[in-house]
Amino acid sequence: MQLMNAEWLVMGRSFHVKRRATVFIAMIALTDFLIFKQAPGFNLFLLSISLAAAVLLTARKRPSPTVAALYLGLSALAVAPLLEAPSVSGFILSMMAIILIALRSARLLPKTPSAIPLTLLRFMPVILIRLPETCRFYLRSHSGRTIFGTVLKSLTGWMLPLAMGVVFLLLFSAANPLIEMGLHNIDLRFMLNFLDIGRFAFWLVAATFIWAVMRPRLLRKCRRSSINVKTDNPASRFLDHTALVRCLLIFNLLFALQTLLDLMYLWCGAELPSGMSHAEYVHRGAYPLVATALLAAAFVLIAMRRGGPGDTSRLIRTLVIAWILQNVMLCLSSILRLDLYVETYSLTGLRFAAGIWMGLVATGLVFILLQIASRRSNEWLISMNLVTLATVLYLGAFFDSSGFIARFNVENSMEVGQQGPPLDIQYLASLGPSAIPAIDLYLSATSDDNDKRRFASFARQRLAARFEARSQDWRSWSYRAHRMENYLRSAALIER
Repeated sequence: MQLMNAEWLVMGRSFHVKRRATVFIAMIALTDFLIFKQAPGFNLFLLSISLAAAVLLTARKRPSPTVAALYLGLSALAVAPLLEAPSVSGFILSMMAIILIALRSARLLPKTPSAIPLTLLRFMPVILIRLPETCRFYLRSHSGRTIFGTVLKSLTGWMLPLAMGVVFLLLFSAANPLIEMGLHNIDLRFMLNFLDIGRFAFWLVAATFIWAVMRPRLLRKCRRSSINVKTDNPASRFLDHTALVRCLLIFNLLFALQTLLDLMYLWCGAELPSGMSHAEYVHRGAYPLVATALLAAAFVLIAMRRGGPGDTSRLIRTLVIAWILQNVMLCLSSILRLDLYVETYSLTGLRFAAGIWMGLVATGLVFILLQIASRRSNEWLISMNLVTLATVLYLGAFFDSSGFIARFNVENSMEVGQQGPPLDIQYLASLGPSAIPAIDLYLSATSDDNDKRRFASFARQRLAARFEARSQDWRSWSYRAHRMENYLRSAALIER
């Protein structure tokens, strides 16, 4: 009876290994078919869903159909931005969703959400070494002989039969014109497509990631020594209670001065000194103030560390809270500076991203306030910031920022809105085909036949030709491109 159970275990394990190998090879082939030398689009969505299904199929303990359907539904929701349009943020989020599903299927995902970022950090370095580690394990059998040697011996046994078979085939082709014609009709040029270094490198990268999520592992945690050794902490030496109080007093005074100046010249509209324009005042302060807020946040995390003087002193906590509130005000001033600068010099992609970044910094500072008030851990703070960042990236992947920037600049330009900066047609053209509706708005709002309008019409034609020259393969389809195609067809019918 024990022998029968052992045989069933061996057979079951062999079946799982074969199924895992089959799914692994199939995923590499599917990745090659969908992605290699193909423009990104619908193929990224299909690849993400297929990879999630492969992870569920090869899990050590296969989930129930209901749980598997739930995981696939969550993965489809996570990769939905790739249906709208291919983007780096959408692809990163889809891969993160697959990694989370893989860790959850392998029971490596912690139950506490605040510990998930640390788990992801322990998983990332293993991606590169997981496949070589598995290959090294499977290339050595239990008897000490390598599988490579066994395979080589088996191939050696086929060398003589195959060689003699080729000789006889050549003799028959010389004797039989039908066989000779059949051999001439065999086209082996398609095999040259696979003799490509770039393709081999693509397979290697795909295999490395696919195997890492199919058989996930985590780096081992560093064990702390049981011997209590007193270490000389530099932060404790230089940032004692007295030093922290002095730092925070100076910082609060400096930030109060900056906040007062912003209240006077930005919020209340006071007149600047002679020789300085509002544009110069706004431009010089937008980005350095965000860097200042980030530096302040790092200092607060060090000052309010667990067991430090800031953790027990009410005075330090009050000064830190006041300083963080001033930093939030500083971020709001930076956003106002950016808004005023956009009104003067129009909107660009960098300025649009800077506005989002300033909002994220302000949100992070608010999370620091909540952490101090509720005495949460740094893991909680990191998790909240990562969730906020992931949410912004997810929603931003659905948003056509290039089209929004182009339309904003046209509607707020001197030529269309009768106020604001002159329209920069060359920058509109650099935004890509998404700017075509905004250029059409400009062309319909202006009737003067001048060089600028002719250049806009020429840029519109070039963008439309560039869009029509895109890949028409179904793997490169996206909903945003589909909408643009319908728009161009409608515009062409109206012109006729």
